[in-house]
Amino acid sequence: MDTEREPVRVVIVDDDQLVRMALRLVIDGETDLTVVAEAADGDAALTVVDEQRPDVVLMDVRMPGRDGLSATRELLTRPAPPRVLMLTTFDSDDLVLGALHAGALGFVLKDTQPPRLLDAVRTVADGNPVLGPAATARVIAAATSPRSSHARDSSREAARKQLSTLTTRELDTARAIADGLGNPEIAERLYISVATVKAHISSLFAKLAVDNRVQIALLVRDAEE
Repeated sequence: MDTEREPVRVVIVDDDQLVRMALRLVIDGETDLTVVAEAADGDAALTVVDEQRPDVVLMDVRMPGRDGLSATRELLTRPAPPRVLMLTTFDSDDLVLGALHAGALGFVLKDTQPPRLLDAVRTVADGNPVLGPAATARVIAAATSPRSSHARDSSREAARKQLSTLTTRELDTARAIADGLGNPEIAERLYISVATVKAHISSLFAKLAVDNRVQIALLVRDAEE
């Protein structure tokens, strides 16, 4: 990361004070990151985000009162919202799926090793998702597991309607994203340049009215379910 840039401003939201302290120690030890505030629940998170205007919010999923999912949904409806990186104890947490649908850029486990946690914060600060192929597969599995046939049909119809606006190449790109591929891998699969991949992805964001690649992947899986 460019050391001449202002440090990435981070807010930590977790109901466990020890977790907040540990995360602050890790993050504040980096010259390009700084913790500007902490909050113990979703309501307090909304207040400190309004006050501090952070770049990234590390948001616990499960908290008493307003939980991380509700707070994330609220934050991401506001103008110029921060990037949200969810914190969870279990990578199968079903609430994470809702947060990703709402626009969170990914999730990390609370026991993630410091170097990987820091990389995740930096990645999200740059507007990129923190979900590898394996994690994406688990999220997709959660998205397609036990739902009523009516709910599945409704989701499939809505997703297919959105995807119908895409060109063939854009749809191919969307499917590659759903497979967890990065830009170079998509370029190789489709025999196009990385620059063209980026152009297709920009078009996907605009046409599908989404903010990140995870939402594209979920739409594709809903359509093909």
